Amino acid sequence: MAQAKPSDVLLLRNRAWAEETKARDAGFFERLAETQAPRFLWIGCADSRVPADAITGTRPGEIFVHRNVANMVVHTDLNMLSVLSYAVNVLEVEHVIVCGHHGCGGVRSAMGRKDLGLINKWLRNIKDVCAAHLDELDAIPDPRRREDRLVELNVMAQVHNLMKTTIIQRAWKKRRSPWLHGWVYDLSDGVLQELEAIEPGTPLEYPFALDVEEGADPE
Repeated sequence: MAQAKPSDVLLLRNRAWAEETKARDAGFFERLAETQAPRFLWIGCADSRVPADAITGTRPGEIFVHRNVANMVVHTDLNMLSVLSYAVNVLEVEHVIVCGHHGCGGVRSAMGRKDLGLINKWLRNIKDVCAAHLDELDAIPDPRRREDRLVELNVMAQVHNLMKTTIIQRAWKKRRSPWLHGWVYDLSDGVLQELEAIEPGTPLEYPFALDVEEGADPE
């Protein structure tokens, strides 16, 4: 008899989960298939140890999720912008959360000098955050704490990058939503901490504030 592949194990676990879910709530999947109305967009790290639903105790349908290396909001990333536009303009989420985590490999790599090929282009965005806060980071003697602080600074930088998009600025003008949040997750204890919360309509510094028009193209 052939040995089961690791992927087969995942399929078996899926069937068990589906049966258990139906046993608890017979109409769960029928309701889920009809529509989705999440209140939250989660922009998180692709790290396998930071699953949005598991660490927030939420169920399918409650969080719209985008993940990439080091939870970045890059103004040229059409994938992220498409997710943001759909979540804000179609699903009309009330909160957008950027969540980083201590011990992030992407941040650690950005602090180093190793040439990682194509990945360099992505990490450059984190290096820019590092350079902007070099005095603060250099004043932290412990390497691990220095790395964790850059994780936090990077989260807050990405939240401010959200503010700079026309997607968010137009939504704020149209419906005074969504709130923007910067969170960090600690792998050592499983606890989330809010670093920053930005209220809809918060003024944006020059030259990033735009005279957006309602009804114009979303981005």
